Amino acid sequence: MSAMHRKSAPAAAPAIEPAEAANAQRRKWLGNTAKAVAGAGLLGLVDPLVRAGAWAAGSDAPEQPEVRVGFIPLTDCASVVMASVLGLDRKHGVRIVPSKEASWAGVRDKLINGELDFAHVLYGLVYGVHLGIGGPQKDMAVLMGINQNGQGITLSSKLREAGVADGDSLRKHMQAEQRAYTYAQTFPTGTHAMWLYYWLAAHGIDPMRDARVITVPPPQMVANMRVGNMDGFCVGEPWGARAIMDRIGFTAATTQQIWADHPEKVLGATGDFVAAHPNTARAVTAAVIEAGKWIDASAENRRKTAETIAAKSYVNTAADAIVDRMLGRYADGLGKTWDDAHPMRFYADGAACFPYLSDGMWFLTQHKRWGLLKSHPDYLGVARAVNRIDVYRQAAAAAGAPLPQGEMRGSTLMDGVRWDGSDPAAYADGFKIKA
Repeated sequence: MSAMHRKSAPAAAPAIEPAEAANAQRRKWLGNTAKAVAGAGLLGLVDPLVRAGAWAAGSDAPEQPEVRVGFIPLTDCASVVMASVLGLDRKHGVRIVPSKEASWAGVRDKLINGELDFAHVLYGLVYGVHLGIGGPQKDMAVLMGINQNGQGITLSSKLREAGVADGDSLRKHMQAEQRAYTYAQTFPTGTHAMWLYYWLAAHGIDPMRDARVITVPPPQMVANMRVGNMDGFCVGEPWGARAIMDRIGFTAATTQQIWADHPEKVLGATGDFVAAHPNTARAVTAAVIEAGKWIDASAENRRKTAETIAAKSYVNTAADAIVDRMLGRYADGLGKTWDDAHPMRFYADGAACFPYLSDGMWFLTQHKRWGLLKSHPDYLGVARAVNRIDVYRQAAAAAGAPLPQGEMRGSTLMDGVRWDGSDPAAYADGFKIKA
């Protein structure tokens, strides 16, 4: 057990306060929250949130009243940030302290050593650490899905000038040039690596043999493409939109074109932390669920969210680079514009938040496909151990979120291959291009 975990051992449950003391605490919380959200133009929401609040006390009280939640500067950190900004965390008896991190490797290390209690984190990173293939082995937990969709594959303006517009033209260009092309992803076992590999392979490009793949932190993607360090990259927004705005690249594919309503970031923690702080895990999960619900409730809420997270302390870019794609309004940098049927979703009537076992299993199939796993794992057993559906059910009840009918779901990806979790080993072995 880490020093942080020893230091944050479960505390004695506070006594339930008399009505006057509770009301005083409530007024104090309202004042503090009002100050926090006034700058974001969200002050009118505070009182309704307080009126709807459920104050955790007694045996249900969070064991740790303040938690550090890591995030990477990406649009999809929004529900973690807004849970704090809107005071939804206080509603559930905790205080979220968002912690801006420089790289996914840094997030991994700080989760493992206890410097972070939770994190907005890559789905595949959590599974990689749990199996010891993405760093030191540590039992991990996925508490909920933070979002679906909203990532993208960007190719350089030099490729556009050479006539490349999509995956098929990229393959033909690479075959004609016969040189090593470099593509960047954000973490070897993470979502962006898997989307990039899947997209390349679906167009007949073997990412392990036909390309050079490097790891670059999300906020550094645009700068690295600007100086010619890569020909393409896969990353979360707003960095795909930023590349277009800066005229250094174009969107060759969105990840929802690879897999409509795919799983993306999750709320992650170590298994040890969740075991020692189950009420805290429930409370933080419930707060982030409610923040996702609020973001998805209206276009105006999405605009306010974009303005909030654009700040230097969060994503640190112009709100204009965030808001359009957050609203599902896309331009690819080649002259095409569209309203996407599968935009980034933070709630989607609970579907974006539920930690489906089949979603976690899919990442394991891709780890096996690309040689990160040398043998087939116990796909369902690992998913049941990592995806803490028990905690999610409690958090969903606290947040008023509906539950799906089952713990698995099915989807057909861009190459026409269906995934439903029923035979993961056959699925992993069935691809023509694989390690």
